[in-house]
Amino acid sequence: MVNPVVFPLKPHQKDSFGITFAPISLEEIYAKADDPANGAVVVMSGTVRNQTNGQSVVALEYQAYEPMALQVFYQIAADIRSHWSDVNRVVIYHRIGRLKIGEISVLVAVGCPHRSEAFAACQYAIDTLKHNAPIWKKEWYDGKDGNLFGAWVSIGACEQNC
Repeated sequence: MVNPVVFPLKPHQKDSFGITFAPISLEEIYAKADDPANGAVVVMSGTVRNQTNGQSVVALEYQAYEPMALQVFYQIAADIRSHWSDVNRVVIYHRIGRLKIGEISVLVAVGCPHRSEAFAACQYAIDTLKHNAPIWKKEWYDGKDGNLFGAWVSIGACEQNC
């Protein structure tokens, strides 16, 4: 028996996705999620914090397998649209490269007629992204000797507090 050919997913024409070295603009992402039919736009912004488990973090570094990560983003949007049919826009952008404390690493925005669906779909998007997307981060720590050290982890391996 021959396996069927599986074509990569294509994004919905109103949705927007990206993986970028450039800073992500909250205003631009919001504008991409906005639609005249929306009653709500929910945005989740992930930022680089200065500590993890009591250890001082000085920076994060992200890497991604971009083609596969974008396919995961497309699948997340398709899943959202199949579960919450009123969704107007899904926007997912993730940074790669080295980020400083306070910088935005990921923005997810969902526009819907109603807030409850927008909140639920946005939470689904970020939770699924963290679990499924081939994105890795390296946390850089300040060592006691003044040198930096760190380790790579899949964002999917993070517990809920990542």
